[in-house]
Order: sequence, then C-alpha cells, then structure tokens
Amino acid sequence: MLRYTLKRLLIAFITLWIIISITFLLMISVPGSPFNTDKTSNETVQANLEAHYNLDEPYFIQYVLYLKSIATFDFGPSIKQPNQTVNDLLGRGFPISFELGMITIVVAVISGITLGIFSALKHNGIIDYLAMGFAVLGISIPNFILATLLIQKLAVDYSIFPVATWASPSHMVLPVLALATGPMAIIARLTRSTMLEVLTQDYIKMARAKGLSPWKITIKHALRNALMPVVTIMGTLLAAILTGTFVIEQIFAIPGMGKYFVESINQRDYPVIMGTTVFYSAFLILMLFLVDIVYGLLDPRIKLHKKGGK
Repeated sequence: MLRYTLKRLLIAFITLWIIISITFLLMISVPGSPFNTDKTSNETVQANLEAHYNLDEPYFIQYVLYLKSIATFDFGPSIKQPNQTVNDLLGRGFPISFELGMITIVVAVISGITLGIFSALKHNGIIDYLAMGFAVLGISIPNFILATLLIQKLAVDYSIFPVATWASPSHMVLPVLALATGPMAIIARLTRSTMLEVLTQDYIKMARAKGLSPWKITIKHALRNALMPVVTIMGTLLAAILTGTFVIEQIFAIPGMGKYFVESINQRDYPVIMGTTVFYSAFLILMLFLVDIVYGLLDPRIKLHKKGGK
C-alpha cells in the first residue's frame, strides 16, 4: 500500500507541474500587455509597471520566479487591484466556493446512492422507472440551464427561495440543486446497475438462504461492492462540481472564487488567473489523490499489486 501511495503522489506532483507549465505558456502567448489601457497609455508608465511585475524579464526568468512564488505559496499582488494580493482573494473567495462544492458533493452522493439502491430493489417497478427517468433528465440538462429554470420558477414566479447571494441556508438551496442534479443522476444510474449485478452474486444468495434481513443484506453485504465503481468516478465528479461552481457562482452572484476568476480573465489580471488556476488544480489533484487512496483501501487487490503482476 505504501508503494501504491508513493506512486500516486509522484504522479500528482508531475501532473501539477505540467499544469503549472501549461498555464505559464498560455499566459505569455497572449498578445499585448495587461497595462495597455487608456489609463496607462504612456509608454514610460507601462514600462515601469511591467518592470514592477517582472514582465520585462526573459521568459525563463519569469518562469523561475513563477515556480518560486508557487513553492512559497505567494502568488503576488493583483495587477488590477494593487492593494489586494492573490492570496487575499483566495482567502476571501475560496471558503465560499469550497462550502458550495462540498455541500453539493454530499447532497449528490447521498441522494444518488439512495436513489440507485431503491431503483435496484424495485427493479422494473414504478419507483425504478421514475428514478431513472429523473436521472436521464438530470444528466441531459446542463447546470446553467437548470439554474436559470430554478431561479425563474422557485425564486421569481413563486418566491420560495431568494434569487442570489450566499447569506443564509435558504440562499444555498438553488445553487446546490443546480450543481448536484447532474452528478446525483450519474451516481444513481451507476449505483443501480452495480447493485443489480451484485444482488445476483452467490454470496448474496447464501446470505438470503441464511435468513438475513433484506436490509442487512443490502447495506452490509451488497452496498460495499456496489460502491466501488462510484468511488472510481468520484474523481471525475469532483472535477465537474468544483469547476462548475465558477459558472453557478456567476449566475447566483455568489462571492466565491468564480467571481474573481472571471473578472481576472476579462481584465487580463495575470497573477490572479495563474494563481487561481494553480490553486484549484492543486486542490483538485489532492482530491483525486485521496480518492485513489480510498479506492486502494476499499479494494485489497490494489495492495497486492507488485511489479511484474505478481
């Protein structure tokens, strides 16, 4: 297990380095200067600003300084908000985005697994058809379209929930629903299919023959094996949810990192763009690494894997 963990950790660091390098290359390939505006039309002023932010240095020097800033967790000041550092923006916006993402993940996993279990137990029944029909709709409708529909119906037409911001639990309902519906539908369909397969296994038939209660058979014996494919796709779902928060935050005017990231792109605020991208990439890679470790703990075959397949 230790060898497996170290291998996944090495892959995580290599992946992060590749993302850091690609982000830097994309930034330097953008034509023009972030200071080329009406307010900084004077060439001397532009040159001084570029020198202050090291944009006049050779690309290799900029890359080394960029790596140094990441290694020291100091992403520098914002170009468009000189009185704010990128770390300040991350510290202010990330907790809100993290809260939105984690609530969404919990809701999606719990509701998706529950829906999938009931669909499998009521196979080819009305509950199964309704649940899978709902799952198909959840997968088919993009979250930004669903967010618009939720705002129109539940906030504007019937005034059940507030339209925007992140001030109270009632403000969380619509953005969480918009984000969680798609992943919940995927988890429900996957749980249903794996549960149906597991419930036909010999050890489940043996448990039934011993007179164990259906609830104990489902939860204790069938669910663990049925959840293995769900754990496998959790990395992909985490990526979809955490990156999807940027769009949902804009729609619901949530003051998370999505706000600063979109503004930084529009304003060509290089430090904020690169700092946010690297920070979210590192966080996502960490989540994927933890998913891999959990999968290794759940599946004993990974622990037994050695070089040469022995």
